[in-house]
Amino acid sequence: MLQSHNNKQNEYEFICIEELVPEDHQLRKVEKYIDFSFILDIVRPFYCEDNGRPSIDPIVLFKMMLIGYLYGIRSERQLEKEIKVNVAYRWFLGLGLKDPVPHHSTISWNRRKRFKGTPVFQDVFDQIVLLAQSHRMVGGRALMTDSTHLKANANKRKFEKETVEVETRTYIEELDKAIEEDRKNHGKSL
Repeated sequence: MLQSHNNKQNEYEFICIEELVPEDHQLRKVEKYIDFSFILDIVRPFYCEDNGRPSIDPIVLFKMMLIGYLYGIRSERQLEKEIKVNVAYRWFLGLGLKDPVPHHSTISWNRRKRFKGTPVFQDVFDQIVLLAQSHRMVGGRALMTDSTHLKANANKRKFEKETVEVETRTYIEELDKAIEEDRKNHGKSL
């Protein structure tokens, strides 16, 4: 019995993560049509090449946030948990089945500290969502419903950009609220 278990274990070690993600999965479309390399040029001034611990790859950071946005995950702690168990999320991030998932506090630290006082985080995230919308991967769902100022704007491109900015700002505010609740629940100061 032990022998057959070992054979099965060895069999699973050779499964390629690429084979586990369905061809029609939404994240395959995102990966195919969105070039995330623009992020590196934008965030370069906020990273030091030769000092400190290795940081999370900025592309991975923003892809994680996109996963949360696309799949309605409103907590960075929950996002970390979901990525740990979802093969498609791991594939999209370039993580193998045994690779560690970036800790939720790393996501929030980058968002709240590294890019604090700059529009960088918001601008990059807005750009990713706009690119996804332009390829019809993200619907124009509104997280805020006051659209009176948007109706008056006849410029469709500007309308979409303003909608994305409102949606992503709201998503980020929801993440901040989740952090505050989490810290309160774990007896940590805000």
